[in-house]
Amino acid sequence: MDRLEQYAAPRSPVTWPVRVGCVPQLASAFQPRPSLRQRIDQARAAHTTAVLTQGIAGGGGAGKSQMAAAYAHQALAAGTEVVVWVNAAETEQVVTGYAAAARRVQAPGAVGQDAETDAQAFLDWLAVTPRSWLIVLDDLTDLERIGPWWPPPSPVEGGRVLVTTRRRDALLSGGGRAVIEVDTYTPAEALTYLRDRFTGVQMAHLLDQQAEDVVRELGWLPLALAHAAAYMINEDVPCARYLALFTDRQSDLDTLLPPGADAEGYGRQVTAALLLTLDAAQQCEPVGLASPAMRLAAYLDPAGHPQSLWADAAVTSYLTAHRALPTTPPATAPAAAEPPEVTAEQARSAVQLLHRYGLITCEARGGPRAVRLHALTARAAREGTPAPEIPAVVQAVADGLASLWPEADHTNPDLCAVLRANTDTLAAHAGDLLWQPDGHRVLYRAGLSLVNTGLYAAALTHWHRLATDSERLLGSEHPDTLTAGANLALCYSVAGRATEAIPLLERVAADSERLLGDEHPLTLGAWHSLAHSYSLAGRATEEIPLLEQVLADSERLLGDEHSRTLAARIHLALSYAVAGRATEAIPLLERVAADSERLLGDEHPLTLGAWHSLAHSYSLAGRATEEIPLLEQVLADSERLLGDEHSRTLAARIHLALSYAVAGRATEAIPLLERVAADSERLLGDEHPLTLTARHSLAHSYSLEGRRTEEIPLLEQVLAGRERLLGDEHPDTLTARASLAHSYSLEGRRTEEITFQERVAADYERLLGDEHPDTLTARANLAFSYSLEGRRTEAITFQERVAADYERLLGDEHADTMMAVDTLHEWRSAQKPRWWLFIKTWFGRR
Repeated sequence: MDRLEQYAAPRSPVTWPVRVGCVPQLASAFQPRPSLRQRIDQARAAHTTAVLTQGIAGGGGAGKSQMAAAYAHQALAAGTEVVVWVNAAETEQVVTGYAAAARRVQAPGAVGQDAETDAQAFLDWLAVTPRSWLIVLDDLTDLERIGPWWPPPSPVEGGRVLVTTRRRDALLSGGGRAVIEVDTYTPAEALTYLRDRFTGVQMAHLLDQQAEDVVRELGWLPLALAHAAAYMINEDVPCARYLALFTDRQSDLDTLLPPGADAEGYGRQVTAALLLTLDAAQQCEPVGLASPAMRLAAYLDPAGHPQSLWADAAVTSYLTAHRALPTTPPATAPAAAEPPEVTAEQARSAVQLLHRYGLITCEARGGPRAVRLHALTARAAREGTPAPEIPAVVQAVADGLASLWPEADHTNPDLCAVLRANTDTLAAHAGDLLWQPDGHRVLYRAGLSLVNTGLYAAALTHWHRLATDSERLLGSEHPDTLTAGANLALCYSVAGRATEAIPLLERVAADSERLLGDEHPLTLGAWHSLAHSYSLAGRATEEIPLLEQVLADSERLLGDEHSRTLAARIHLALSYAVAGRATEAIPLLERVAADSERLLGDEHPLTLGAWHSLAHSYSLAGRATEEIPLLEQVLADSERLLGDEHSRTLAARIHLALSYAVAGRATEAIPLLERVAADSERLLGDEHPLTLTARHSLAHSYSLEGRRTEEIPLLEQVLAGRERLLGDEHPDTLTARASLAHSYSLEGRRTEEITFQERVAADYERLLGDEHPDTLTARANLAFSYSLEGRRTEAITFQERVAADYERLLGDEHADTMMAVDTLHEWRSAQKPRWWLFIKTWFGRR
């Protein structure tokens, strides 16, 4: 047989520069992203290889390939001698691309017989060539097999490697490689992209006032923005209309971001691009958990949820039931009746797996928001979840969130805020599934958290929605509906809307007693809330008997040391104090404050409330030396435990500042009150009862400093607000009217002063009775006004009655009695009345 000889064909000289692979064209309205480019340039200056990885929380589409393409085009324009673009999704494609490059540059040893041999020859050539080169590995996926095929360091400054990948494995940062996270556009870049895209095709009319909302809904994701812009251009749909379509729960991503809108040649639907690596992750350890874990994450807040959620039994049970294990077990494996239980460690490993594949972000330093994902990735995962599986997903997420809630919100306010946000997200996506068979406890816990945190406007919205949904789905007599109604009424009360709270609570309490019995906790709670609303409405004659009954029932049914019993005791004692029965209130509050501290701890909100109520009672009893130190401690504790902006902290600050003013420390009180009045208006609104109280106290402090020009307009504003908000006969309205009368007196405006004082005295006598402390004070002030006006006979007549009442009710040695008697003697002696005899002001009584 003749010997065959093979000869290599003579090679043509290499034509420089060499370009291998297809460098993508830059997108229309390409955004240069200077901040990102600066980070890439810094990394390229210090390292041979720059890896652009996924910085967004979940999915692709951040513009990594487009940024790499911009560098490739820049290199071509600059005359870089070798530019190689390789689709690196599979290692075989990398080898093939290198082999083609080896032949193009005529690398020694590359003869075209074996791709791996040629590829290695190309890498060897890169390690020694003095020519400039750029290698781009786009969409690198198989990190475990790419090891031998990393380009070598360049012997000169002109050799660089740029890699894009969705993976986040530690392997990426080995070998001296620099990892740069690529996030979404900034809001400004996203808006500029839309503007440039529409303007470039003479369709600027599509950019309307809703453009910012559109880019926000799309999560500023470049891929989604490109598809959305193409859709709007194709269909001539402006931003406002597109936003309505996109936020419609009946719409899906594939309709609004369709393949036909891929004007930039991305080559994939958005949903497919976002979840591209999920199938690969599903095959990795822990096998079969990536998909069910992704479905759970998709129903949570994209901004983040606690990593500890994945250790919850409800979550691991769901993962166990929905794990996709291989259908053909090894022959040696015993037959299993049920799949093995997924452990908390395996669940956390599933989260880390999704992180490594760029579908979510998991960072322990993220605190309660450690696990995040892009909103569009979440939506794609939800839309890909089979309908029969959604109820189980919703139940697992709801159970998990509910189990994470601390017993008291103040112990971990950051966690509670995150849990509320995640509950809102879940409720928005789950719809009525959270009401099967009853209202899920996480909805109710989130509502209570809003109240406990002092977010009353949000709480009102939340409980109104729950009450409406519960009545619609469960009926008006279901316990969940009654509970939601009671909490809605509570929100009305704390928002200063007691007139709306009272009829709702009267109905809930009666319904609860009829349906559940008079000893049911819900019934007891409804009556207690009703008494609180009576208090806020100034209906003391109804409040106190009801509170006494609630306390007796609580002691009998729950025991003396139950937290609800303590709360009822605090409330009743404070009501006694406000009604002028401070001698009964103070020992009761001293006892309950000590009990609460012993049973619940000194940082529990109930303990804090008990000490605050005791300080208020000291104030009403004139015991300032005990009141002020206690208030200072209460305020310090409130600031530390509840935060500077909680309504209870604001109330403590108002109370302390007012006490400073009454104690002659107005220079300390005024700046404190000016601050708290502004804070209350900003946080609660300009007509919230606490805001009006802050202004009233500030006006009083101005009065003590003789600042009439500031005092009187502020008091007039407070009175108008209380008349409008609370009505003419509310005790706080009467207090404001009496204070304004006093200020008119100090200004010499006698006609207005006496008109107001006569009205206040008559109102108090009619509403509170002859013997109430406020009634006595009103008569004393009216007598003083008559005296100043020269109406001596009327003044003496009123003062005789005042002195007799004080002596009968308080005793002849009480300070108020002695002052009333001294005043009467002076008037009978025809002496001129002195200003210091003005008996009382009206601040701080309630």
